[in-house]
Amino acid sequence: MTVRPFAIAVGSLLLSAPSLLAAQAAPGQGGFVPVESLPPSEQLPSAPLLIGAYAFVWVAATVYIFSIWKRLNKVESEMRSLEQKTARK
Repeated sequence: MTVRPFAIAVGSLLLSAPSLLAAQAAPGQGGFVPVESLPPSEQLPSAPLLIGAYAFVWVAATVYIFSIWKRLNKVESEMRSLEQKTARK
């Protein structure tokens, strides 16, 4: 039964090896590079991405709440019709 833990350990090491290798610094980079010293072609403005992310979250939340509201109205109307049917009998 000692083969299974060994196989799990080796498998997890093999699966995590690419991420460990990717985390190492590039050979030409010596340290921290401030964003101000980067050329404009490599600078990424964050404001449009942030606004886009917030807009997406608000639209998704609005659509979700609207779908819940519609389903709740449908259930309430079905409950009313059931109540009316049981009241007649």
